[in-house]
Amino acid sequence: MAKDKTLFTCTECGGTSPRWLGKCPSCNAWNTLIESVAEAGPGKNRYSGAQFAGLAQAQAVMPLAAIEATDIARTPSGIDELDRVLGGGIVEGGVVLIGGDPGIGKSTLLLQALDALQRAGLPTLYVTGEESGAQVALRSRRLGLDHSQVNVLAEIQLEKILATIESMQPAVAVIDSIQTVYSDQLTSAPGSVAQVRECAAHLTRCAKASGVAIVLVGHVTKEGALAGPRVLEHMVDTVLYFEGDTHSQFRLVRAIKNRFGAVNEIGVFAMTEKGLKGVSNPSAIFLSQHSEPVPGSCVMVTLEGTRPLLVEIQALVDSGGPSPRRLSVGLDKDRLAMLLAVLHRHAGVACMDQDVFVNAVGGVRISEPAADLAVMLAITSSLRGKALPQGFIAFGEVGLAGEVRPAPRGQERLREAAKLGFSVAVVPKANAPKKPIEGLTIHAVERVEEAMNVVRGMG
Repeated sequence: MAKDKTLFTCTECGGTSPRWLGKCPSCNAWNTLIESVAEAGPGKNRYSGAQFAGLAQAQAVMPLAAIEATDIARTPSGIDELDRVLGGGIVEGGVVLIGGDPGIGKSTLLLQALDALQRAGLPTLYVTGEESGAQVALRSRRLGLDHSQVNVLAEIQLEKILATIESMQPAVAVIDSIQTVYSDQLTSAPGSVAQVRECAAHLTRCAKASGVAIVLVGHVTKEGALAGPRVLEHMVDTVLYFEGDTHSQFRLVRAIKNRFGAVNEIGVFAMTEKGLKGVSNPSAIFLSQHSEPVPGSCVMVTLEGTRPLLVEIQALVDSGGPSPRRLSVGLDKDRLAMLLAVLHRHAGVACMDQDVFVNAVGGVRISEPAADLAVMLAITSSLRGKALPQGFIAFGEVGLAGEVRPAPRGQERLREAAKLGFSVAVVPKANAPKKPIEGLTIHAVERVEEAMNVVRGMG
């Protein structure tokens, strides 16, 4: 295999230089040259090897209606919560990128999934670049995966990894992690932007050409985003984020991108001595067990992908100084400031001299505006020192004019609440069901002040 030439390409104008310079010689922009690979020779392409033969064949132009659309075959991973996030299972030739904080359980989950697939008769390959084979074997013993037949390769050179995948033809291959892999075609160190992009591109093309499903483990930055070039997320088919506090036993796996399933789907796991176990009723995690109703607590129903979840919103309002604090955990802090202004203007509840703290219990992050009404009721409950009734839920988006707007799939939210024993609900009028739901008393409101009056009437 001829060694490709290394060039440095400007991200602004596309100009090239044979060596790195602080300033682009074409457009004079500073610090825009990044390492890239030039083709080995005229008419040659570094993706034209045997492993990419399937990609090199040009296809005839056809009308969209003439192309036969078939359902995508999925292989269950053996872990139900992981299959839910993936959209039903692993897709042949699919590329999955999974990121998360160090020690949160990425390698543990993938090793469990590979062992389940291997026991089901599918060949698997675990490529470890951060640990030795003995360390991986030690973890498998600790997880109770006795006599596991998962094939392990301790290697970080891309060319050797591709050769192993081509010779073994596993059904699923895990690369742990993509930041440790390097290619001989580049001179930069493993983990650099050029190395990560180039190695991910080769592995993606290998997956599409051979039909091997490849899972890439990625590092995350201190802000929680996947490290490396943003194009990495565009290359792959599915992007999963591992969330949760390392001090808590519960973990969330969230789908941020999925070409084969729903986005924002989540899987809930509990970390045990024998690894990660799926949680069948995750709403129990996000609801605190109070013997009696307490002020500042309101339960809402949020949607995570196709799954309705009941989450407790807690608020604490306390006397503040001349510059009161507004702090939210799991919710948008800017939206909290907006809701406090709406609460004052349209409901007459003033918090301008109070510290306001809002928290979504269980470490869940709520991004949908349907949490607005529950947040406002929790704040009012804490300010007045009066608890909401037992078995109370609320959801709905609140606008700046004080109107309560409907939340999507409101019927599913209400049915989930009734199933878990909740008896009173305050919801937007547009979400009120035409037929009553057994065991659930529903108060439909159009404005914030109506919701406040309904709650006052319950006390």
